[in-house]
Amino acid sequence: MSHETTDYTSFETAAQHATSRVPRFAPDRRVDAARLEMIGQRYECASHIMVCEDRHFLGLVRIEDLLSAPADITLADLMDAQAPIVAPGVDQEIAAWRAVNHEESALTVVDAQGCLVGVIPPHRLLAVLLSEHEEDLSRLGGFTKGAEAARSSSEEPVRRRFRHRIPWLLVGLVGALLAADFVGQFEAQLQSKIILAFFIPGIVYLADAVGTQTETVVVRGLSVGVGMRQMMGRELLVGLAIGLALALVAGPLVWWRWGSPEIALCIGLSVFASCATATLAAMTLPWLLNSFSLDPAFGSGPLATVIQDLFSVLIYFTIASALF
Repeated sequence: MSHETTDYTSFETAAQHATSRVPRFAPDRRVDAARLEMIGQRYECASHIMVCEDRHFLGLVRIEDLLSAPADITLADLMDAQAPIVAPGVDQEIAAWRAVNHEESALTVVDAQGCLVGVIPPHRLLAVLLSEHEEDLSRLGGFTKGAEAARSSSEEPVRRRFRHRIPWLLVGLVGALLAADFVGQFEAQLQSKIILAFFIPGIVYLADAVGTQTETVVVRGLSVGVGMRQMMGRELLVGLAIGLALALVAGPLVWWRWGSPEIALCIGLSVFASCATATLAAMTLPWLLNSFSLDPAFGSGPLATVIQDLFSVLIYFTIASALF
């Protein structure tokens, strides 16, 4: 005998998970009669016995209470009239957590008129909780396409891994060549002030580090549904504040170590401007990739690094040219 597997996680509301194949009795039914009638019947969920007047839901009796109750009392005497219920349109996650909070293995779905729609069985509640748990974990990890996509990326063969990653890295290679060309445009400044070359790695590193922090926050925010408008203002202010703080530290240190106020001013201004532009690039790229239905966790890192590096080199030498 074959059994088809249903993907309950594709459902979204309580009503879609509910089944009407549950034991249902009138409130005046005696316990012994209810137990006898259930023998030989096949239910999808028999952990809870619904007590209804016609279709109007009055309460429920848990199977363990039914089996241990005296035979001559009625279900009305035994039922829990305060059992938790949910409306048909309630989101599946809210429904599942309501069952957990009330320590129920199943959950009753009742419409606005008080009529019984069905019961969400234990195995469907578990499926919902597992699905929501994996989704939350994948979002925290920055994967907007869900845990299945993240797992697929981790298990895919070498050829596919190569094909998914190499395009972004080729973009990075082009960016590196452009950065070298930018530096070559300022050969005269480097020949007259060779000390300027000492600080290129530091300027580029600080901009990348600030951009990476911003990018992580934005990718995770987009993954959990936070709008770009909610993040943009705060992240810009943070980027400016970080840039200013680093500039105020770097300038005096460079002056003290190399004894040149002009170089110290150049480094301070470059650090501030590079960190500010890195923050802007790190916010914009994940948003653009997400708008085009591309996972920002894959593409925004390499692409943002290239753009930040190019801007950092350009800003640094532009300021140096103006000062020297």
